[in-house]
Formats: sequence, C-alpha cells, structure tokens
Amino acid sequence: MTRQVAIGIQSFEDIRKNSFFYIDKTSLIKEWWEAGDSVTLIARPRRFGKTLNMSMLEHFFSVDHADRGELFEGLSIWEDEKYRALQGTYPVISLSFARVKETNYKDTREMLCAILRNLYIKCSYLKDSEILTDADKAYFDRMLAVEISNSDVSSALYQLSYFLYCYYGKKVIILLDEYDTPMQEAYVNGYWDEIVSFTRSLFNSTFKTNPYLERAVMTGITRVSKESIFSDLNNLKVVTTTSDEYATAFGFTEEEVFAALDEYGYGDQKDDVKYWYDGFIFGQHKDIYNPWSIINFLRSGKLNTYWANTSSNALVSKLLRQGSVTIKNMFEKLLDGESISCPIDEQIVYDQLDADEDAVWSLLVAGGYLKVLGQEPKVSGRPQMYTLDITNAEVRDMFYDLVRGWFRANKSEYNGFVKAMLACDTDAMNDYMNDVAMNTFSYFDTGKRPKKEKPETFYHAFVLGLLVELNGEYSVTSNRESGYGRYDVMIEPGDKNKNAYILEFKVFNARREKTLEDTVQAAHAQIEEKQYEAALIAKGIPSERIHKYGFAFEGKKVLIG
Repeated sequence: MTRQVAIGIQSFEDIRKNSFFYIDKTSLIKEWWEAGDSVTLIARPRRFGKTLNMSMLEHFFSVDHADRGELFEGLSIWEDEKYRALQGTYPVISLSFARVKETNYKDTREMLCAILRNLYIKCSYLKDSEILTDADKAYFDRMLAVEISNSDVSSALYQLSYFLYCYYGKKVIILLDEYDTPMQEAYVNGYWDEIVSFTRSLFNSTFKTNPYLERAVMTGITRVSKESIFSDLNNLKVVTTTSDEYATAFGFTEEEVFAALDEYGYGDQKDDVKYWYDGFIFGQHKDIYNPWSIINFLRSGKLNTYWANTSSNALVSKLLRQGSVTIKNMFEKLLDGESISCPIDEQIVYDQLDADEDAVWSLLVAGGYLKVLGQEPKVSGRPQMYTLDITNAEVRDMFYDLVRGWFRANKSEYNGFVKAMLACDTDAMNDYMNDVAMNTFSYFDTGKRPKKEKPETFYHAFVLGLLVELNGEYSVTSNRESGYGRYDVMIEPGDKNKNAYILEFKVFNARREKTLEDTVQAAHAQIEEKQYEAALIAKGIPSERIHKYGFAFEGKKVLIG
C-alpha cells in the first residue's frame, strides 16, 4: 500500500506514528554524534527538511521521549545497538526562531522573550523540585513575568541548562532551529543593530560560556558573520552549502527521488521532474532536490513552482530591485541562460549588503537561488572566483514572477509601452514611458547610492521587465559588444521577419546639451558611430528592420526619439 503524502508535517513523531511518506535521514544522528563537535551550525535553503531533522534529533536524544524507540524502528539508526542504547538519554532544550518575522525591534524582542518564557513554562517541574535554591526560583519567576530584563534574557538558556543539569545529572543538548530568521527580518525592516546586540549576548552565554552544554545544533539559511553575533565563539563548526558534511541529510538525492516517483506511479516523468527541481549542490554532492517540491509533486502529480513560492522572497527582491547597474546586468545574464563569475563569501554580513555587491550573490547562493558550478583557477592578488548559475527551472520561473511584480502596479502603462515600441509608435512610447517612470522610478531607488546612478538603475530594472514580457518571441540583451562598442539594449526577434530594436540611454548633461532633444540626438549618434546594428545584420536581419531609439532622461522626465 502506497504511503500517504502529507504536506507540511514538521513533527517526526507525527510522520512516523501515522506512517506518512518519509525518506530515512536518521544517518544524520550518527554522523553528527560521531563528529563530536561542540556547536554545529548547518546552513541550508528553506524547506530543506531542517525543522523535521531537528524534530528527529529531539525525539531521538530527549529524555522526554525515552522508551519511544518504536519511532525509529525500520530506520537505519536503529540497526546499531550502540545508538539504540543512546535513545532518550539526554535533557534537550529545543526552540525555533522560525516565526519571528516582526517588522520592528520591540515586537521582535517580545516574540523572542515569549519563546524563552515558554521553555520555562514547559520545564516548570524544575521549580517544584528540591534542586533549585531560592535565588534559582526567583530567577525562574522573573522568566515567567510579562517583562523580562535584558540581563535575564541573555542568560535564559544558560540558566535553564544549569537547572536541567542539576535535575538530570547530565549536560544538555540544545537545538535551535532557524536561528537567522530574526536577522533577515531586521535587515529588511531596518533594525539590524538592535537585533545583533540582543542575539550576540544570548548566543555567547548559551554556546560559548556554558559549562552545562553537551552539544548543540543550530540551523538556518545563512551563516551570519562571526563578527556580527558569534564573536569569540571559537567552538563553532560551520557547515554551509559548499561543505561535504551532512550533504545528503538535508534534501533528497536523485536516487531517493526516482525511487519515490516509481512508488507513486510517476516513473515516466523523471526527466521532467529533474529539469524542474534538480540542481542543488552541497559540497561535492550534486543532483540534490528540495523536498518541498518533490512532496508536493508526489501529492498532486503537477509540475509547479512549489519551493520558490513558499515565502515572499522579500529580501531577494529588495537586493535585486535596488541593486546597482552591475547587479542588474549580471542578473539579466542569469535570466538569459548564462552563468556569471564572481567571488562569494559564505559569511553573510547583512549590514554590508547595500555596499558590497559580492555579498548579494553570496546570499543568493546560501538561499538556494543560485548554484556553484565550480571554482575558477586562482589568480594571484584576486579573490577566488566562482561560476554561478540559476539553480533550476523552478527558480528561474520565480525570478520571472519577481520581475513582473516590480511593474505590476503600472501594468497597463508598461504593457502599453511594449506594444507601442513593437508598433514603432514613438508618440505612444513617450506617453507610456513617462507614466511608468513617474510612478515607478522611486521604487527602484535605494536612496543610498550616488545620484548619478539612479536613472541607470531604473532603466536596467526596466530592461529586465522587457525581458520577462518579451521572453520567447524575442531575445533581450544589454551591455553586450557589437560593432565598436557596447549597446545599452538590443531586442532581437526569434522570427527574422520581425523588427529588431536598439535602445540607447543617455542622461541629460547641461554642460554638453541644451535640451533633451540634443540628448536624444547624442544617443542616435552613438548608435551609428559604434555600429551597434552590426550584430543584428550578421544574424541576417536587414537594416530596414532594425529600429533605433534614443532615450534621454533627466530625473523622472523622459524623451524618446
């Protein structure tokens, strides 16, 4: 009988008790325990089984689940007598920051305090025991209060570790799931410094100066820089997407996916499933699939953007939408099916994302949106360069939707501009473009970059919009070589009997030009002088079908000719 595929179950006990579809990942228990690391931080993209694996670890080690060995019967870990004896023998503190997604620091602090308070409520039996002194009980009461002081919050997990150690006579295991969710929200919503101060003191007392800690596991999407929240935490073992450790413990291998497809009668769709969902690479292990998409496919039998649409992708959208011209050019290359070359640093420094362009690509790699195809030969004096590509077809579709969303508020004007351009109606192009620029321009301006870059930033975002709108019928490229220079935008038809278009953008310069009309003429002069049409003519498109437009802009004012 085929096992029921249940969506969104993150409790190991619920999955095993109800015999739901499950791929055995208990090898993680043995690999982690035998590694012997004091504090392990495992970074994996969202929906990759982090929470379920943390639930599995809790059910295996916690004294709260002693004598629950039946949950592990038939799984690989239960074949080892040594580990059978280990099950249910440690006090475990298990908590998650996954739901901490507030838009301000005050609410975030309250949510984190509530999580810590609930741990103390769960362990209220400790207060009733004889192991706590009067001072310990007073601290316990303060943790149950509505308002908790910063000093008490900072030592909350340290103190609970001590209480549990006294009660059970064994050091504790601490499991912290999605530790970096509050950091991402803090960056997006502008309270980064406050959250760093809060978490640094909490983490240092919990993981660095805690003599009652046996071992700990932290999971998240990113490795937040050591300088931010892990200062002086020298006992931290970090496992990222480029590490070989635990490579197959999170996500499904191709062998596991294909076996599941056969089990549920989808064996004839392996190629389609591979095209859509394969592409994640952890260390040297390729062909890793995200579990969320596979489980949803097994349930519905339909190919769709399951994983990519499980969050708002707000941070990704912010970084790409408000990024520099260089970032937008590289993003456009990725959407156009090309790979890019750049350095990556797996220590994410959130407060440098606006200033450090390389950090943007590092974050996209950590989040699973991009994959590392390989390292390039090291060049002396330069950082190590990596070749990156969009992970798979599902992520590419998500990126297209992301770009469409940038222009959704002005969809009628935007679509009108595209239709006017294809119809070679310059008057209508001007009307629509000025409406779009007026309503959308500020949306792409970070307010943090030099004034001279703002127009280019907007227009490169606009080019990405064109790419999405025209994808399939046309190939849209920008900043590529043709003739004797690099054009701004080239729109090449798939059907050689259709028109092609060259767009050149110029910012009005009062020192050289008197009017926007002069700027338009300067754009046309550059198109002709640099012979940008050469690439199109070489592909068999006659010159009479190549339409050239000069864009002149000054602030939110645009003139096309």
